[in-house]
Amino acid sequence: MKPVMALVGRPNVGKSTLFNRLTKSRDAIVADYAGLTRDRHYGNAKQGKREFIVIDTGGFEPTAESGIYMEMAKQTRQAVAEADVVVFVVDARGGLSAQDHDIAKYLRKLGKPTVLVANKAEGMTEGVQLTEFYELGLGEVHPVSAAHGQGIRSLVELAFEHLPEPDEDAEEGADSGVIKLAVAGRPNVGKSTLINTWLGEERLVAFDLPGTTRDAISVPFERNGQRFELIDTAGLRRKGRVFEAIEKFSVVKTLQAIESANVVLLLLDATQGVTDQDAHIAGYILESGRAVVLAVNKWDAVDDYQREQLQRQIETRLAFLKFAPLHFISAIKRQGLGPVWAAIAQAHRSAMVKMPTPVLTRLLLDAVQFQQPKRSGMFRPKLRYAHQGGMNPPVIVVHGNSLEHVTEAYKRYLEGRFRKEFNLVGTPLRVEMKTSKNPYADKEDGGR
Repeated sequence: MKPVMALVGRPNVGKSTLFNRLTKSRDAIVADYAGLTRDRHYGNAKQGKREFIVIDTGGFEPTAESGIYMEMAKQTRQAVAEADVVVFVVDARGGLSAQDHDIAKYLRKLGKPTVLVANKAEGMTEGVQLTEFYELGLGEVHPVSAAHGQGIRSLVELAFEHLPEPDEDAEEGADSGVIKLAVAGRPNVGKSTLINTWLGEERLVAFDLPGTTRDAISVPFERNGQRFELIDTAGLRRKGRVFEAIEKFSVVKTLQAIESANVVLLLLDATQGVTDQDAHIAGYILESGRAVVLAVNKWDAVDDYQREQLQRQIETRLAFLKFAPLHFISAIKRQGLGPVWAAIAQAHRSAMVKMPTPVLTRLLLDAVQFQQPKRSGMFRPKLRYAHQGGMNPPVIVVHGNSLEHVTEAYKRYLEGRFRKEFNLVGTPLRVEMKTSKNPYADKEDGGR
């Protein structure tokens, strides 16, 4: 699983700027205004071959006892609890403050691996200006400039010294015949009840209270000779609703469980309909490239009108998952569970399918002959051959000339042809275009 790095510090020291720099995004709002970030914010980051999750937090006031600052402090404590390593950000230009001492005291008491970072250090030497930060008792001070990208690479390398090494044995075990199945969804949709029903025992705590499950729990299971690893994830709550300190690990463990799974069973609640949170979880599953099966639980608890409304909501709000099979179940009454297992097996086969290059190329040429790509100016993209570029999810790489002009609509058309030929159900399919380089381009430039 991806390791986790949490960014903490008092307001306006540049945590969100550093978050954007690490994740190579603009996901965190940045302004010269203290206290802008309030909730935790998660993002994926990568340096070299190492991938990790970064958590941006609001300004941390460990001693706050009321109001919004107390809630922000709860969010930060949650992030620290989830993290493998903490990056404590201070302001190199603003100097040391009493609040910095409070945060350092909290981190020292916690004993979590911590890297001390002095941000806004552009143009400054590592001498006298940074010596005061050694008072915090957190070891070496690492100067960076998040705004200008200075010192970021060495910061990550320093943090990696505290992060666990990638589990190569676990990666090798991915092909050992065990299907990792993550059961994901909002709190209180019946995830633990469903797994208990499959197992035939009260293996997981199930209670009519949202958020009973706090961690991602793995349970071995075998059905019809096929071995599974069932992962019951804690429900992903709506942003701003995860405050209780007892809920540590909920969000980050769910995201990690989804990424490490082969297939994700996304559980919806028939009595609640499709919410923004359902769409958010579905979007993360799609972004992760996991195979997915949709199951609507508590189907026995709604009438015909509610069922019709729910099916319309799924068609509109989860339209981007139309490749996923849809099943209606009742976990507590054991209704409709057999077809779900068949769909999970089919989704896994689709995600791990092997597609021979000759077959892909023939399908590509047949598709082009039936419908050519749209012209771009005087030229029309030339699609020449295709091969498989990966599995889980399947990736098809198409080679040719001027492929940067191939429209998204035409990519969807090709995807549909490939899906039909290989009977791909329940898995995303990525079609990538790779334009061949003109071998005479450099010579022509040199001749001129």
